[in-house]
Amino acid sequence: MPGSQRRARGTPRLTVPGTLPLGPSDPVERARLLERIRDAVLSGTASPASPRDVVSASWQRSLEAHVDPDHGRPRQVFATHELDDVRGGHVLAPVLPLLRRTLLDVADEAVHMMIVTDARGHILWREGHADVLRRADDVALVEGTRWSEDSIGTNAMGTALASGRAVQIHSAEHLVKLYHAWTCAAAPIHDPDSGEVVAAIDLTGPLRTFHPSTLALVKAAAELAEVHLQARLVERDERLRTRNRPHLDGLRGAPGALLAPGGRVLSAQPADWLGERVPIPEGGGRVDLGERGEGVLEPLAEGWLLRLAPRASSGPSLVLPFLGAERPVARLDGRPVRLGLRHAEMLVVLALHPDGLTADGLAQALYGDAGNPVTVRSEVHRLRAVLGSSIISTQPYRLRARVDADFLHVREALRARRLPPPEVLRRGALLPVSDAPGVREERDHLEVAVRGAVLRRGDAEALWALAHATGPDPEIAERLRHLLPAGDPRRDELAV
Repeated sequence: MPGSQRRARGTPRLTVPGTLPLGPSDPVERARLLERIRDAVLSGTASPASPRDVVSASWQRSLEAHVDPDHGRPRQVFATHELDDVRGGHVLAPVLPLLRRTLLDVADEAVHMMIVTDARGHILWREGHADVLRRADDVALVEGTRWSEDSIGTNAMGTALASGRAVQIHSAEHLVKLYHAWTCAAAPIHDPDSGEVVAAIDLTGPLRTFHPSTLALVKAAAELAEVHLQARLVERDERLRTRNRPHLDGLRGAPGALLAPGGRVLSAQPADWLGERVPIPEGGGRVDLGERGEGVLEPLAEGWLLRLAPRASSGPSLVLPFLGAERPVARLDGRPVRLGLRHAEMLVVLALHPDGLTADGLAQALYGDAGNPVTVRSEVHRLRAVLGSSIISTQPYRLRARVDADFLHVREALRARRLPPPEVLRRGALLPVSDAPGVREERDHLEVAVRGAVLRRGDAEALWALAHATGPDPEIAERLRHLLPAGDPRRDELAV
């Protein structure tokens, strides 16, 4: 096995500072020097010069992710038939015509191609010089592949995403040897709302087409894209304010605000009672506003309505950790309360219906058509004896406590188009041994919705957590094989 691969497994500490020498100016001669630097650093021998700091740091991250410097290949994450949906949902889809006008003529004349990735390094668009596109096909530089550093090592797209700044990677600065005949420059594109990196724009071409101005060009294109996104954000903000102003007026002068989906304050009354942004908790609900009290978040078609509400800290707290629970235990003001299955089912159904249910409605949810309101009344009486009569009110039956339920968090996360955290996904299904119709319906809905959301997002940690919770799933296993880096021990488990 080559020395470089032995060093990759040992994860060398690439701490040598320095910058690439200016000479030689010829890109081919420079590539030969870079090759000697790379081989020396990976093998631990004396190097003719130090790699640039940005390259050294990227090599370190890539090797820690077990990227093979000699035989690495990018993973194909999205099939061709999936790309249209992924592209259509990406924030840069409306900006693509601008990027084409800015870069494609230059790319074609310079024998380059333009590449646009999402925030995780998946190539969504690839256009440019026909000869370059054909050469790129041979090295899997194609749509649907993942070019993050943990997938294919140091490259302009992945390194720009990892570092958050524009970067040019030339020849053997690529960690993986297959790409030493290429030169590329990329810049990240930031979401003007959240400030997070949402994409990378890249110009890539054969080694001999190296030009130092390429980096400045992609930086300018990224800045133009961000200006365009900012303009669209201003339009969306105004549309949201106009459409939802009646909700704010409906508070009749009470403190409130219209928020963008990420929590940015668009309009508030009174004007100065909030800052610029409100942290949105997972699934919405209540948010701590410090000395102002608590805010209640109500979802709108776009964004949120925030209204001020009295703090609920003086009321009882009821925690229902029922995902994967075969022997359910609630916590009432921190005190564990062991429950029978029927009582746990009742709490699930009531938590799902915060406005309350009649005896008939609760009987239907617990027993189906065979439900008897008389039986339900007896069960509620027993449950009130366990929890305290103040926790469940009657006429209708309703929980009178601050409910913190993991299955409600999952439901709200899905509504907000967010994935539940892996530790929540790993817990499993809602009361898996329950056959109560109301519980079974919610459990089935969550399982289908979560699986679909996780597969669409392509998040390796979420997929792994779901695989552990649900058992064998060929589609999830296949997606994980594409996403998990080479050398990840979890790949061995997938093969079992």
